[in-house]
Amino acid sequence: MRAVKVLIANRGEIAVRVIRACRELGYPTVAVYSEPDRSALHVVFADQAMPIGPAPSRDSYLRIDRILDAAKKSGADAIHPGYGFLAENAAFARACRDAGITFIGPSPESIEAMGSKTESRQRMQAAGVPVVPGLTKPVESFDEIHAFAKSAGLPIMIKASAGGGGKGMRLVEREEDLRSSYERVTSEAQSFFGDGSVYAEKFVPSPRHIEVQILGDQHGNLIHLGERECTLQRRHQKVVEECPSPVVDAELRERLGAMAVKAAAAVNYYSAGTIECLMGPDREFYFLEMNTRLQVEHPVTEMVWGVDLVKEQLRVARGEKLTLKQSDLKPAGHAIECRIYAEDPARKFAPSPGLIRYLNLPQGPGVRNENGVYAGYTVPVFYDPMLSKLVCHAATREDAINRMKRALAEYRVEGIETTIPFFSWIMDNADFRSANFDTGYIDRMLPQIDFAHAANDASVDAAVAAAAIIAFEESQQVQLPVGGEDSPWKRAGRVQAMRGRS
Repeated sequence: MRAVKVLIANRGEIAVRVIRACRELGYPTVAVYSEPDRSALHVVFADQAMPIGPAPSRDSYLRIDRILDAAKKSGADAIHPGYGFLAENAAFARACRDAGITFIGPSPESIEAMGSKTESRQRMQAAGVPVVPGLTKPVESFDEIHAFAKSAGLPIMIKASAGGGGKGMRLVEREEDLRSSYERVTSEAQSFFGDGSVYAEKFVPSPRHIEVQILGDQHGNLIHLGERECTLQRRHQKVVEECPSPVVDAELRERLGAMAVKAAAAVNYYSAGTIECLMGPDREFYFLEMNTRLQVEHPVTEMVWGVDLVKEQLRVARGEKLTLKQSDLKPAGHAIECRIYAEDPARKFAPSPGLIRYLNLPQGPGVRNENGVYAGYTVPVFYDPMLSKLVCHAATREDAINRMKRALAEYRVEGIETTIPFFSWIMDNADFRSANFDTGYIDRMLPQIDFAHAANDASVDAAVAAAAIIAFEESQQVQLPVGGEDSPWKRAGRVQAMRGRS
């Protein structure tokens, strides 16, 4: 990559994240935006911004032709896709290559190989990677799903072959639900991914969702950066991520890492990517899928392993060799990420778009804000409602949880509802603190949570913290001395100090 200018084909916090990495490496950046995103933070942050269409994603952020046209007009040499939208679209990666623009990610061939869950399962089995028992080809009729359920036994998972992001999947525990679930997943698959093909696999009881971060260059070098715990999910969507997993020891980490590197090597993978696994109570793990892009939860890995994954993506895209060696990489401490959404937990997580009237981001040691909004910004109704990611790092898991609890108490958003009360509840939850949970835990617990009470508790904590800050600041006010010898220089300095505090 000879890039002197990088276009970010995305929006929100991930676009801001990529812009920051580019700026540190000296690359000018180009933002693209739809009509409602004209005043979005990523547009403000970038060196240049190009409009790409109206609000619907299909008419803007998913339009390959408009994004490539924006790159051409702006003089961008490379495109970073972020995650979501076109990030795992092989046709987009290929179109970039054909246009002479560097795609900051894996090859289109690798994306295609791992984009189909059935094809990727076949490749992983051939490479000796353990996979969840199930079908390796899309079914042609309901009869094949029914036959698999009979032979494997219920429960099973019916999944979209081209699925991802928690969309297009159903757990079937009763035979009478089999046909309706098949029809529902087929419909969702066609709607979300433009591909109605589905397959089925055996359901792993009480599973944990563990994923391994891998990084490769275009010279055949591959490394892993440990695992992330992504088990806490709501409706198959991750809500809290941790690094490392509280149930993975050094020996299991080595096995997981070796498996992930083998899986990536099987498709000649380079750039950042993630191997996702299911792990049963017996600590046996199975390949689930590969995300051929940067993950939402990449910051927890960065905090623990000390590697900037976006900068590494940019270097790999330039054709540079990895300078990181597996033997030199050691994890340090524990990191937790909470995804802050514009949703109202007290109303079954209903979307809460609107004007952010006030915003106070938590700060302090070990606190990282991956933020995509600001006070005065109107959250649109058209896109994913994630506002930011709050990441806390500390020496131990217990310290990281306590730091996250403190940070959530400081986090204040007025004008819209957010998921902050939900995360405050999680940080206090005894099962979470003892790492006693599986992928279905949140959905089982939600009916028992009093979010109104949690929100009130958070408000009280914030008020107490604010009062303490005000009292401290007042106690530190500089008082000019009365009488005595004092130079005009000192008096002027003290006046300036007082003005700076006001």
